Amino acid sequence: MDSSKVERIVSQVFLEKSLRDFYCQGDTCKGWETNVITQPNAIKNIVNVGAERITAGLGVGDHLPDLSLARMIDHTMLKPDATNDEITKLCSEAKQYHFASVCVNPGFVPLCSSLLKGTDVKVCTVIGFPLGATTTEVKRLEAEQAIASGAVEIDMVINVGQLKSGNYDYVFNDVNKVVTAVKAHRNVCKVILETALLTDEEKVKACLICKKAGADFVKTSTGFSKGGATVGDVALMKKVVGSAIGVKASGGIRSKEDAEAMIASGADRIGASASVKIVMGEKSESSY
Repeated sequence: MDSSKVERIVSQVFLEKSLRDFYCQGDTCKGWETNVITQPNAIKNIVNVGAERITAGLGVGDHLPDLSLARMIDHTMLKPDATNDEITKLCSEAKQYHFASVCVNPGFVPLCSSLLKGTDVKVCTVIGFPLGATTTEVKRLEAEQAIASGAVEIDMVINVGQLKSGNYDYVFNDVNKVVTAVKAHRNVCKVILETALLTDEEKVKACLICKKAGADFVKTSTGFSKGGATVGDVALMKKVVGSAIGVKASGGIRSKEDAEAMIASGADRIGASASVKIVMGEKSESSY
């Protein structure tokens, strides 16, 4: 990686104007280090950041759905004890509400591919999940197998330990090998940074590596670590990658109001734990 480029980005983000001053007004971002759901006003500032995607899970509702909003949601179930029946329900909801995709663990890709064949819902899966510590070859093979089984979107986890160790060539190769395998089939590859474990400088470097490696999106979190998306992280990531690639914010978006605030910024996808509640406009608890 070009160290001067890293320093230039870091200087631009942290020295020209603090993120807090730039994106927050008054008490809007008070407690901004917490999950975005705890600060509904702060979420509206992510609009200025341009988060591209967010993850969402199962939900229920009784009214007419907002289909335009639904098309911007990845309907997600990644819990380790998910059953075939639950995944079938996930796919049924995705078809009913026309979500952009279902995001499931690799073992469920064939089932989802079969259930969603001929629909407008894509199949997304996770690679190296949730730790990102498997070898590059395993990640590449896992991605290839998932694509062969019907996945068209891949969310891989970066090797956090190698990034924090300063082994940037390793991280670049790790991402690039998976990206290359995915793009050989003209599919989409997103890279999960697990921002809760990184310093701001490491987030900048990770974004630059993913951008150089050809990723389509950078994503904040797996949802299995100690934190999800924050306004500051999304702001920083978008400032670094610009319009070249997308930003997927993952974690804590639970209402239609939150989702619409994201989309108003030009967000491409949105992430929460209650997809159906979001499109039905239902209120949800303000907890992650």
